[in-house]
Amino acid sequence: MSKFFKSITVFLVLLIVLGTVLTGCGPKSNLKKIRLMEVTHSLFYTPQYVALTQGFFEEEGLEIELINGKGADKVMTSLISGEAEIGFMGPEASIYIYNEGRDNYAVNFAQLTQRDGSFLVARKQDDDFKWEDLKGAEVLGGRKGGMPEMTLEYVIKNHGLKIPEDVNVRTDVQFDVLAGAFVAGEGDYVALFEPVATQLEHEGKGAIVASIGEAAGYIPYTAYCATNEYIEKNPEIIQGFTNAILKGMVWVQEHSTEEVAIAVQDQFPDVEIKVLESLVDRYKSQDSWKPDLIITEEGLNHLMDIMELAGELDKRADYEKIVTTKFAVEAMKNIE
Repeated sequence: MSKFFKSITVFLVLLIVLGTVLTGCGPKSNLKKIRLMEVTHSLFYTPQYVALTQGFFEEEGLEIELINGKGADKVMTSLISGEAEIGFMGPEASIYIYNEGRDNYAVNFAQLTQRDGSFLVARKQDDDFKWEDLKGAEVLGGRKGGMPEMTLEYVIKNHGLKIPEDVNVRTDVQFDVLAGAFVAGEGDYVALFEPVATQLEHEGKGAIVASIGEAAGYIPYTAYCATNEYIEKNPEIIQGFTNAILKGMVWVQEHSTEEVAIAVQDQFPDVEIKVLESLVDRYKSQDSWKPDLIITEEGLNHLMDIMELAGELDKRADYEKIVTTKFAVEAMKNIE
């Protein structure tokens, strides 16, 4: 073979290798990019992170850009303005928006959690804590009208205490700086999500004394939503997204606590693996996640009961308008 043909052969081989490498490095080029804004970054949302780390979204043709909104109000603002395609927060935000009379409102299509995921943190360990012990105390509860704060009020009132007469629940501290404010000396108690609550405990700056989720019972606490216009125009994206979340949910149910903790470790690089395991186990044991992703009318009505009790709801929203179950139902069929 002449030097010329040898050179051509080598050149063609190099092109094939290069093409293979480039193809291997860029499979996401064919994926539909979706901006998902979550209300906060917490182990409470473990099935979502499993769906991310195990490639379930890619299987559905989606590339997810995960954004920490640091509060439901900010997530809803981004959703309505088009800065995010999908929002993840408490359904109460969609009720507020719908009741404003907007044409383009938020519709909930998949429920992830079925309990409050926060914990009451005190300054010192109290193994005999009772909710009645909050009488005369100041509690940092988060944003007024947000699901964490309203659920906290619901639990306090269910234990015979009045707000603010018996308990001062502060709503003037932003959700994302609650822990910092507590460490700085504000409040006697604070309501925090994981892993922040346990991190404070390990640092000796607080102690978990109660699970707000266990005390409050079943609530459609956090759900995925998109605007009604986006859902109408992109049903295949919503279906694919729902399929991926359900795969994550099933994966969590079928794998050990240790395996789940390893799967989400990259999402929480500053938390030790043993701590992750204990937190995943805690959320599993209190039945935090909604296995079928379906938001029931009974559940939404209970949520609105809590909103009314907190004095945050003047008018109930129509379940048929702000909830669709068809994507969750179809996802269940695919799993079966």
